Amino acid sequence: MITLSVVTSGLAWWLGLYLLARDPRKPLLRRASVGLLAYAAVIALPLPPVALAVPAVAWTGAVVCRLPARYDRWWRWSAVPLLVAAWFAPVVVLVPLAASLALCLRTRRALLGAVTALFGLSCGALLLDVLPRALVVASAGVDLLLFGVLVAVADAFDEGEAIRGDMLRSLLASAGLAAVFGGQVALFLDDRLVPLLYGTVAAAIAVQVLANPLALLADRVTVPAVAAERAELREAVDSLPKRPPLEVPADFAKLVRRALSHYGDLGKLVASPLVDLPVIDARLAARGAPDNPLERAAELKSLLLEGISRLKPRDGEFGTSDEWRHYNALYFYYVVGIRPYSRRTKREDLDPVGRRALAWFVDQVPERTLHNWQNAAARLVAEDLSAQVAP
Repeated sequence: MITLSVVTSGLAWWLGLYLLARDPRKPLLRRASVGLLAYAAVIALPLPPVALAVPAVAWTGAVVCRLPARYDRWWRWSAVPLLVAAWFAPVVVLVPLAASLALCLRTRRALLGAVTALFGLSCGALLLDVLPRALVVASAGVDLLLFGVLVAVADAFDEGEAIRGDMLRSLLASAGLAAVFGGQVALFLDDRLVPLLYGTVAAAIAVQVLANPLALLADRVTVPAVAAERAELREAVDSLPKRPPLEVPADFAKLVRRALSHYGDLGKLVASPLVDLPVIDARLAARGAPDNPLERAAELKSLLLEGISRLKPRDGEFGTSDEWRHYNALYFYYVVGIRPYSRRTKREDLDPVGRRALAWFVDQVPERTLHNWQNAAARLVAEDLSAQVAP
């Protein structure tokens, strides 16, 4: 029983941290991570049955991220009341799971619906105590792990990244550290050391998965002058396993659009398959630059800037007519870094042209309109680059 619980808890803990480390700003990853981490805590700690409400509600929150936006609004309003109600009647957690299953069936998400149904059955069996706890814990854990993997794969697909190698590397490294440190506790295990075993395994996994954020924190304290550069190098190293092979997709503009979204981050540009464009080989050779991932990412950044610059009209530095919209949508948003709709981003260092562009975006360009302009402009930049993909 203890071996099964440690393995299940460790896997849920690892996958939850892995999803969180991918990008904590994304609601889908954040909610799936909370569900997995909460489930790991339910296994490892002597928590009451109401604790199972957290992974159940988080599960439904992750499910609605793949459904129309109105369902996400409903979930935001109902999540806290459901957790409060579960304190008095734990079986209420089955309600959001049943609703999620109904939504999956309604929107024809068969695989997601099947996993939700299995998890709901496991939660019901655990709450009603109708099956051996070890069997139910393992069953619910398999469902959650499968769901977490589906979430990771879906996010990687959205980002145009490869996922198998990166996830397998993280799993093997985490399992190795957990075995090394947890195994030492297991050699002398008795009832008093069970909490220490769970804690040791969790700490070993966390140190591996969160190595980069922890290193960044240490750098900011000890060597703040080079903390950003060191972080970029670490991110570039981690991005290499995520880079898919260069192919010619039906819509090449999607690759360009994703690369533009990472324009200011060389570490993430390393993961773009566009760094393997033949023109980058030629440009590196022409200037005698070393052929390494960061140089390729920097060359791709230069190519994107050249493509954006060719969209610029010739009548001044800034304009608001229709012929300026594609250039403005890419240059000021990605190159200058203006985020007109973000309350958390304040730019005090903008030049007069940048301030005019910011005021124009805020006053006259709705967010959806800007998004559409960026997609159209990305297609124009892609036309500049697409010829380089052909053999």
